[in-house]
Amino acid sequence: MEIQTHIENLSKYTVYLQVKEAVNQFLKKQGYLEIDLPVLSPALIPESYLEIFETQFNYFNTHKKLYLTPSPELFLKRLLAYNIGNCYYLGKSFRNHEKSSSLHEFEFNMLEFYKVKTNYMGIADELLKMLGFIAKNLFKKNYIFFQGKKISFDQWEKISVSQAFEKFARINKKELFNRQLFIKKAKEKEYRVKEFTYEDLWSQIYVSEVEPHLGTNGLPTMIYDYPKEFAALAKLNKDGQTAQRFEFYIGGVELGDCYTELVDWQEQEKRFIEEQKHRLTKGKLYHPIDKGFIEALKYGLVDCAGIAIGFERLAMIFADLQSINQLKLINITYED
Repeated sequence: MEIQTHIENLSKYTVYLQVKEAVNQFLKKQGYLEIDLPVLSPALIPESYLEIFETQFNYFNTHKKLYLTPSPELFLKRLLAYNIGNCYYLGKSFRNHEKSSSLHEFEFNMLEFYKVKTNYMGIADELLKMLGFIAKNLFKKNYIFFQGKKISFDQWEKISVSQAFEKFARINKKELFNRQLFIKKAKEKEYRVKEFTYEDLWSQIYVSEVEPHLGTNGLPTMIYDYPKEFAALAKLNKDGQTAQRFEFYIGGVELGDCYTELVDWQEQEKRFIEEQKHRLTKGKLYHPIDKGFIEALKYGLVDCAGIAIGFERLAMIFADLQSINQLKLINITYED
């Protein structure tokens, strides 16, 4: 039985490797440079929605706190500021805020790529081509089957965040962008509002009422233009309420997160300070703000956009599996 299970796991892991090879082929053909990066840093980008891992370097009487990077963003953007051009990273990232499940692990692989002289919609075009390229490499077709449903990569299903909330949660645009009205609406919908912030309630409603409908109509779904509160590193739209950010979904599974990158160092520094305050308010682990990131922006970050994709989830979709754990050759149990 153990041998049979190992053979099955090996077959699924082969799909993981095939997806990885296809991604590398596609990005290199498109002129992206693959980057190898550190996973330990003395400072990080402050992000209030996630928790991080802390460790310590010890050498005789020298003790220095270090942090496992939750994404390669802080290093890739430095390189972009120094004119490295289109680039990508595919490797380990670490997040310490969710229990392991079918879609979450605190140690995981992230694919993150950046393209210069484009915006989030330009990345969307590139991403759709990449998904089709992977499908053709694995199955010789521009579509896949996931959980019994055909998913075509001929085009996007596009929906804005405000349209999605109105359609699936019956929350209109006025209510969505007004904190008091939104909290009132959440209470009417019988969500527990005491001791929860606007951001907390927004995320609860999004996950329970909006997310399950995304990517379920035979196409990948791109949901775009998030409230500015949920895009600390993204360029704002002219309305001042929304940011140039999208996420994409297949079969109700969130796979990636894209921004048109904020290049104004003063605005970015201001947002970092605000995010750090939010982190401390929420009782998150303190870490120094990555001032080197701000210095890189001062040097001059070219207009660009980037996307971060959970690579195990991406491979899971193409392998038609229900859990990222099914891709593993070796499963380690961290919990009692």
